[in-house]
Amino acid sequence: MPIFSFSGQRPKTLGITDGKLAACPDSPNCVSSQASDTAHHVAAMTYGGSSAEALAKLKQVIEAMEETHLITETDDYLHAEFTSKLMGFVDDLECYLPPEKSIIHIRSASRLGQSDLGANRTRVEELRKRFNQLN
Repeated sequence: MPIFSFSGQRPKTLGITDGKLAACPDSPNCVSSQASDTAHHVAAMTYGGSSAEALAKLKQVIEAMEETHLITETDDYLHAEFTSKLMGFVDDLECYLPPEKSIIHIRSASRLGQSDLGANRTRVEELRKRFNQLN
């Protein structure tokens, strides 16, 4: 359990709207494969096989990561919350598998503060590494 709890409120902008995840705010504590600027952009993930298989692997990887709670799961979308160990800051991770594309769009963002010291980018790259190890 964290010593403090700076969880903030779950954003109302989470989810898919017109095939897109929410845009990152101007602050540097968000990364997204759908961002057009280099400060926030991270590459989408790719997969072989069916989207159902990819989603199952993605879920397995996310659930194995520390301080994670899976919040929402549909046929093409996952939302998980990551809570920092010491301060209890909560970050939202979203993964979207557009139909018939063999890609996973990903967004990871802090709820509070300005800087995340690269935590969201690091999380996405760790997720990518673990996911690719299962393929």
